[in-house]
Amino acid sequence: MSGLSAVELEVFRHAIAGVAEEMGVALRRAAYSPNIKERADCSAAVFDPDGEMVAQAEHIPVHLGSMPASVRAVLDAYGELLPGDQVCVNDPYMGGTHLPDLTIVAAVGDSDGQLLGYVANRAHHADVGGAAPGSMPAGATEIAMEGVRIPPIRIADTDGEREDVVRLIAANSRTPGERRGDLRAQFAANHVGAARLRELAERQGAERLHESMAAVCDYSDRRVRAAVADIPDGRYERSDVLEIGEGVQIRATVTVSGEEVSIDFEGSAPQIPVNCNAVFAVTLSSSMFVFRMLTDPDAPPNAGCYRSLKVRAPEGSVVHARFPAPTAAGNVETSQRIVDVLLGAFAQAIPDRVPAASQGTMNNLLLGAGGDASFSYYETLGGGEGGTPHRPGMSGVQTGMTNTQNTPAEAMEIGYPLRVWRYELRRGSGGGGKHPGGEGLIREIEVLADCVLTIQSERRERAPWGIGGGKDGAVGRNMRIRADGTEEELPSKGTWNLQCGDRVRIETPGGGGWGE
Repeated sequence: MSGLSAVELEVFRHAIAGVAEEMGVALRRAAYSPNIKERADCSAAVFDPDGEMVAQAEHIPVHLGSMPASVRAVLDAYGELLPGDQVCVNDPYMGGTHLPDLTIVAAVGDSDGQLLGYVANRAHHADVGGAAPGSMPAGATEIAMEGVRIPPIRIADTDGEREDVVRLIAANSRTPGERRGDLRAQFAANHVGAARLRELAERQGAERLHESMAAVCDYSDRRVRAAVADIPDGRYERSDVLEIGEGVQIRATVTVSGEEVSIDFEGSAPQIPVNCNAVFAVTLSSSMFVFRMLTDPDAPPNAGCYRSLKVRAPEGSVVHARFPAPTAAGNVETSQRIVDVLLGAFAQAIPDRVPAASQGTMNNLLLGAGGDASFSYYETLGGGEGGTPHRPGMSGVQTGMTNTQNTPAEAMEIGYPLRVWRYELRRGSGGGGKHPGGEGLIREIEVLADCVLTIQSERRERAPWGIGGGKDGAVGRNMRIRADGTEEELPSKGTWNLQCGDRVRIETPGGGGWGE
């Protein structure tokens, strides 16, 4: 047991969480791109001197669960960083998730140079090169086609940012000015986090700070183990498929034993030459999300929450891909399917606590062009939340491994050669039930310049499932409307050329219903 009283522990858990939250605010306010400033496609967290996560802001689940892998990769590459050092990484095979997500890890020291810990933030950059604007080309067969891959590299030190590294990253993007601005926003977020962490150390001393960090992780561990003990022991299996060809299987076996849970993805398909491969950090992050959701979601989110969870995935599979498999959609779509599979497995053990399937996709929409009129627009679209045991599902919201906001039509039209025709709820798309699923969305956009369209989506063929007698939600649809008015239904994934005046309409899935 720690030397902290219950009151001291409660004060500290909120203080350290506030550091991460303020970092997120600074990042959004300073960012250049609407993707970060408006959609909040970014996350922040605080780590102890050993690289263990002690606090995270309530940002993007797929970012936060995998960010410890980025910090570990940085420490493995550099050893203990010196206070003031900041290291950038996006390589999915060295702690990253997919190439657009750039993570910057900063070491924080006190006035005597003693290491207090690390702060880190991750932001989705709208373009980092590759074969198509937005860096998620549907035709990618290896990761080199998806953009610039950055192993852990020092991007700033006590003298400030390293202009040569920033210049290299910006030069590999179709929108270099925006990349520079967003990178500097990430530096600013880490500066804010470092200042606040030093303030905590000044108030209680470095030794007491580290004792408090350990105590809050131990506290989360105790809470989660108590919740796991309420889940019936047993072995629960579920599988589902990604909509690629005849289907790419994801299978999971959940074993509950006392206060511990193990998840094994044995039986999942081998990795494929399509960019829906998930690296292990993404699979681990998805598992952590479901585990926290179904145990004690109010426990302080830190490394202690997951000490009682063990995850295994066969290397070389679609849920533990090896280099050089492409991974762009593995982070955003395969992660969602992993969540559905795990919820389906846990529903066999605790049916009164598991919701029906939500939309099960992020509906990734990318529009952009290179050359003199270069731009890169990226958005994920909300849809229907599955009905829950206690209430109907919400409509038009981000679900599962994403927690972003929408891009307002005004911001989109100011920032890009785009015009919004429709943005509304998709009535009748939620599955019926005692607690119906939420409705999907309809987003229709006209392009005002020739550009390239990429869509990465799921649940266009197989509907989000209902549970306990609830009905399935409606599948989504992707449509291209040419300037002459003719319509063409597009598959769930692909990259196409659009001409000025063409429109794209995304109809997102509804959530499944809960109960008869």
